[in-house]
Order: sequence, then structure tokens, then C-alpha cells
Amino acid sequence: MKLVSMSFVEFQSCHLLLGMAFALCFNQVSSTTNETDRVALLAFKAGITGDPFGVLNSWNNSIGFCQWYGVTCSWKHRRVTALDLSSQRLSGSISPHIGNHSFLREIWLVNNTLDHEIPPQVGQLRRLCHLRLDNNSLVGEIPKNISICSNLVTLVLQGNRLIGEIPGELGSLSKLQAFENRLSGIIPSSLLNLSSLAFFYVGQNWIQGTLPTSIGLTFPVLEEFSVHENQLEGLIPPSISNCTKLVLLQLANNTFSGKVPSFENMHKLQKLALDYNHLGSGKAGDLNFLCSLTNNTKLLKVDITMNKFGGMLSKCIGNLSTTLTHFVAWGNQINGEIPEEIEKLVNLEILNMDLNKLSGVIPSNFGNLQNLVALALGGNNLGGTIPSPLGNLTKLMALDSHGNNFHGKIPSQLSNCQSLYYLDLSHNNLSGTIPPQLIGLTSLTIIVNLSHNHLVGVLPTEVGNLGALTALDISDNLLVGEIPSSLGDCTSLTTLRMGGNFFHGSIPQSIKSLGGIEEMDLSCNNLSGQIPEFLTIFHSLKVLNLSYNKFQGMLPREGVFKNATGTSIIGNNELCGGLPEFHLPNCIYKGSKRRKINIIILSKKVNKPVSSSIDDSCPNVSYGTLLKATDGFSSMSLIGVGSFGFVYRGILEGDGTIVAVKVFHLVRCGALKSFIAECEALKNIRHRNLLKILTVCSSTDYQGNDFKALVYQFMDNGNLERWLHPNPTSSHSNELPKKLNFSWRINIAIDVAFALDYLHHRCHIPIVHCDLKPSNVLLDAQMVAHLGDFGLVKFLVGSSLDVVVGEILVKCFEVDKTFPSI
Repeated sequence: MKLVSMSFVEFQSCHLLLGMAFALCFNQVSSTTNETDRVALLAFKAGITGDPFGVLNSWNNSIGFCQWYGVTCSWKHRRVTALDLSSQRLSGSISPHIGNHSFLREIWLVNNTLDHEIPPQVGQLRRLCHLRLDNNSLVGEIPKNISICSNLVTLVLQGNRLIGEIPGELGSLSKLQAFENRLSGIIPSSLLNLSSLAFFYVGQNWIQGTLPTSIGLTFPVLEEFSVHENQLEGLIPPSISNCTKLVLLQLANNTFSGKVPSFENMHKLQKLALDYNHLGSGKAGDLNFLCSLTNNTKLLKVDITMNKFGGMLSKCIGNLSTTLTHFVAWGNQINGEIPEEIEKLVNLEILNMDLNKLSGVIPSNFGNLQNLVALALGGNNLGGTIPSPLGNLTKLMALDSHGNNFHGKIPSQLSNCQSLYYLDLSHNNLSGTIPPQLIGLTSLTIIVNLSHNHLVGVLPTEVGNLGALTALDISDNLLVGEIPSSLGDCTSLTTLRMGGNFFHGSIPQSIKSLGGIEEMDLSCNNLSGQIPEFLTIFHSLKVLNLSYNKFQGMLPREGVFKNATGTSIIGNNELCGGLPEFHLPNCIYKGSKRRKINIIILSKKVNKPVSSSIDDSCPNVSYGTLLKATDGFSSMSLIGVGSFGFVYRGILEGDGTIVAVKVFHLVRCGALKSFIAECEALKNIRHRNLLKILTVCSSTDYQGNDFKALVYQFMDNGNLERWLHPNPTSSHSNELPKKLNFSWRINIAIDVAFALDYLHHRCHIPIVHCDLKPSNVLLDAQMVAHLGDFGLVKFLVGSSLDVVVGEILVKCFEVDKTFPSI
């Protein structure tokens, strides 16, 4: 006899199947037709491998199957008409025996973890009206014979892992009202002719092609139309305005282009999402479609983010429905002044027009938008003063006006915004003192960024009220005085930037309370005294910049001070000791009677790198993320061409970070080697004059080809080559002065020298750049130089550094004769 081993699940399944077989042969109580339903249900149970809530425990012979959990039977024939086991965390497969329920009208298996394919036997259910299998783990293709279910009204398969194209046979389902899936290919024309369709969802797929020009004529009862996050292109058909019952129109995250048609007949439209496309031309008239919505009395949300819309916002925006809660238009080319008529939108909660070309001032009547929760106007050309009536916005939670030309004082009335948790007024021309009432607002928990202004006076002691604040940045101002000891009460801080001011005195002992700090920048001040030992116990501290102060005494050797790349102490001439990598003199100790010199001899060794220039806070990005960020790697986003690839300007989804994306052209010889070399170099170095890498993408594109890219911090003033030899035909030529002044030339040369000194003498393994030229020197908004492009670097392991560096630098400068002379 041969013994066969089986798991408990297999044994249970066999037991159930044997039970069904016996039931078919010997059960004389139920009718044949009823027995078919019971056996089919038991077969379904046998396919379920996980039932954490035990909902199928009632499926046994102790009660009739019409009383089993999730089963509904008809009153007359006692046949199964509905099966509802939604949200029960069931795992396993859907049994093919489900096709034996000839009276079944509804199948609800939503929000489980069912896998395997959808059994084609579903096509046998001619009475089926509703099939909901969304949010599972089903695989394979949609069975074409589902089209036989001629009574089907609802077909929802979203949130699975289905593949293939949408079957054209589904176009025969004349009663279908709702459709939602996750597939590729094109939308079958037969499906777009279903006049009964009220809900059409094919979002988050890989669907290509265009929308048919007659779409508004074939869907007379359409209420919701969503094709977001696909690869659709072309124009938005003007006929879509004929969908007069439309409530939701969601076309976001595609590559639609051209002019947006009128929506004047859509009186019921509540949400319009056109974000992340190529719509508009950057010229006047692009936003005319907004005026066509003024007859709509139910509009709630309009999102036109990240397109090419130009021109001015018309005053007609004030005639949009007073029900409007969201108007989001950041990342376009909208110019002109902000219409004062926006104040009529009394229910507006979100107003985001970041990263446009708006000019003029913030209308003072914005203080009448009493329901405003978020106001974002950063990255424009706005000027004037920040209006004090904004203090009337008592529900305001986020205020972002960075990167404009605001001047004058920060209005103290902003402290009336008792719900404010995000405040960014950086990179303006603000002056005066920091209002104590504002800096002490306890609701501020995310960020307070007042950097790069002309603020004067002291940092108010009220800053200690920010006990829940995560990030404080007051760098690059004209602040004076000592660091207030109350700063130690900000125990939730992970980022503290106070560099570029005139703070003096010592680092207060109260700072010891900031145990969760990850980045601390106190550079370029007049701080003095000894560097506190407590900094060595900050286990989360990754970046510490104490450079260009007046610190004295011994440099600690533990904690963050073990990391010579994450810690900067240059410009403190009275420091001594520390690790050899800091190149400080040995400390001299004085005895009570006579001078005694202790010489500490330390052997230099190469340690394993403990930090990286890659920003750990920046998440991994996918090919799709970079595709969206760069408008599909369009020529409009192209900012540079190199030997092994192309560099694009991009805006990351979510936080709107502007980045430079270097995409390697892997078919070129040496491109992959360059990518690897650059990664190897950048993962071990960090310096203020080296181009900062944010993250790396090593993946495949949508065609399955290898894709590799590096994502850098964006440099606002381009490369040095553009300044030395401007191209008069370049679109950027008008943005730059005719020539570099003497001061800038001196500073750029010093910055490059600092970068080379770091690479040659202060890295764990000396590095030679080997491609030093003006096009590889990048300039940020403050004209600080950053050395980039490390694809040809050389690691000098075990070499005589001075000799090798001299030889290689000679070759580098022989290649490049255009580096500026001072």
C-alpha cells in the first residue's frame, strides 16, 4: 500500500468533496435543483484557504444552506440569488462551480484577498446583474464570455492584478451602467457605445490611445467618467460637454494636450480633475474653460495642477459656484494679478497656485475667505507686503508664500490663525523682527521656515512654545543675540537651521533636550566656547554644521563626530584634536607649574563610510514617478545634454520638490559604467559644494527596457558654462546677467577649490573628479557653486595622492581651456 501525505487543508478539501459526492448520490430530502446550489456552495467553501473571521463555519449540514452566512435565496424556489462575503479577509480562489448557481443575480466579494483567475464559468450566470470582485488579488484576463451575462448592470474589478486588454465583447452588455478595471490596451469602441452606462471607471491602468470625438453623444446618462492615471493622449473631445448629467470628470495623470473645451452644459458637475497632463499652450486664453463653469451651482473641486496653462486668471473665477471648496492650479504658467473676485468663493478651503508666474500683491480681501484651510502662493513673482487681514483666517492650517518678493514686516496678526501648523515665508525680502506671538504659536507642528530674508533682532524666547514642531529654519537672516535657552523646549525638532546669522555666545545646555534631532546647522555665526559633549549622545543626528564660528578647545571624537562627512567644523581656528580626518592640530595642555605638551600620535586608516550624500529622507522613486515629474521627459523639461544621457527639470508629485533628473542613455557605450561610478562616488561623500543627490532610480520603463536615473537637487542658476558663454538664442538667456561680476568669480573659484580640497584630502578614499569644466559647475539660487557629474571619477586607493592628483589635474585642465581666470 502506498501512503500519500497531505496537508490539513488538502485533507479538509478532500473531505468536503467526498461529502458532496455522497450527498449527490444519497440525499433524498432536497430537490435536485436545490441540491445543485448546496453542492456549488460547498465547492466554493472548499476553494477558500483562509477565513480569519470564521464566517463559513455556518456552512454545514446543521442548517439549510439558505441560512448560511452571506447567502440569500429566493422565497419561492429556495434557490441562491445573492452571495455577499465582502470585507471578510477571505483568501483562496473562486470555485468554477459558481457557474452552477443558475438563479444567481448578485456576487459581492469585495475587499478580500482572493487570488487565481476569474473562472470563465461566471459567463453561465445569465441572470447575473451585479458582479463586484474589486480589491482582491485576482490575476489573468477578464473572461470574454462574461459578455453572455446580458443582464449585467454593474461590473467592478478594480484593485486586482488583472492583465490584458478590455474585451471588446463587453460592448454587447446593453444594460451595463458601471465599469471599472485595471487593464492595458485601448478602450474598445463597442464599450463606448453603451448608452446605458452611468459609471465608467478605468483609472490606474496602462490604457493607451485617445478618447473618441463622439464620446459626449454616446453616453447620455453618464454620471461619473474616470480614466485617470493611464497613457491616454490627444485632445479632450468638445462633445463631452453634452454629458449633462456628469458629476465627476477625472482625466488626471495622462498626456492630454491642447485646448480644454467648454463645459457650459455640465450643470451637475462637482469634481473636475485635469491635473498632470500637457493641456494648454502657455498663452492667453488657456483658462477660458473656467468661465464656462459659472452656470454650475454644485461645483466642489477643480484641479488643473501641472499642465501648461498660461494667461491670466479671469475675474469670472469669482462667479464660480459658492460651493467650491478646492481650487488647485500649481505648476503652470499662469501670469498676471490674482483676481480680487476670488473673495466671493466663501466656502473655499484649499487655494493652491504655487509655482506659476503670478505678479502683483495678495488681495487684502482674502481675509474674508473664512473657511480657508490652506493658502499656497509660493514660487511666483508676487510682491508688496503680506496683508495683515490674513490673520482673520482662523481656520488656516497651512500658509506657503515662499520664493516671492514680499517685503516689509511679518504681520503679527498671523498669530490669530490658531490652527496654523505649516508656515513657510522663506526666500523673500521680509524685514523687521520675528513677531513673538507668531513664533510662539503652539499649533505650529510641521515647519516654520523664515529663512533667506532680512529679519533682524533676536530669536524671541517664545520659540520655546513650539514643543511639537518638527522643523525650524531661520537661516540666512540678520538675527543677533544669544540662542535662547527656551529652544531646548522644542523637543520634537528633527531639523534645526540657524546658519548665516549673527548669533553669539555658547550653545546653551538646554539644547541637550533635543534628543531626536537629525540635522543641526549653526554655521556662519559668531558662536564661541567649547563644543558641548552632549552632541555626542544625539544618536539620530546625521548632519551637524558648526563651521565658520569661534568655537574653541577639543573637538569631541564620539557620536556624530566620528562622521567626518556628516560633520563640518571648518572655519573654527581655535579647535584642536578630533579625528585625523578633520585635520586639526593636536591639543596642548598646560600643567599647574610648568608647560607640558602631550603629543597624541594616531594612525590614519580608511574607515567604512558611515554616511551618504544620498538624502535618506527622500523616498525611492519609480520610472512612472519620474515620467510624470518631467512631463514624459519632454523637450520642454530638457535642461542639459551630456555624453551619456540627458538632464531634465522635474517636479515631484506630492511635495512639489523641484529636481534635476539625469537619465542615462544606456545604449551608449560607457553609460552604465558612468552610472555605477557616479553612484559609488556619491554614496560616500557629502559637502556643501558638491551637487546633492536626492535619490536613485534603477528600474525598467513601460517597454521593459532598463532605466537608470539620478535625481539631484535643482540648481536655480544653471551651470557656469551658461554664464561664461551665454547663448543669445537660448530661452534662458534673458534670465542671466551679461557677465559675472568680480565678486561672484572669486566666490565660485573658492567654492570649487573647497570641493576639490574635500575630494582630494578629506574623503575616506581620495577621489579625483577628472571632468572639471564649467558645464559641471552648478550654481544655486545664491550663486553658491556645486561640483557635479562624477561619472569619470577615480578612486585613489593606496596611491601617492599628491603625485597622482597633480598628473590627473594637468590632464583635466588640458581638456578644458575655458575655466574662468580671476
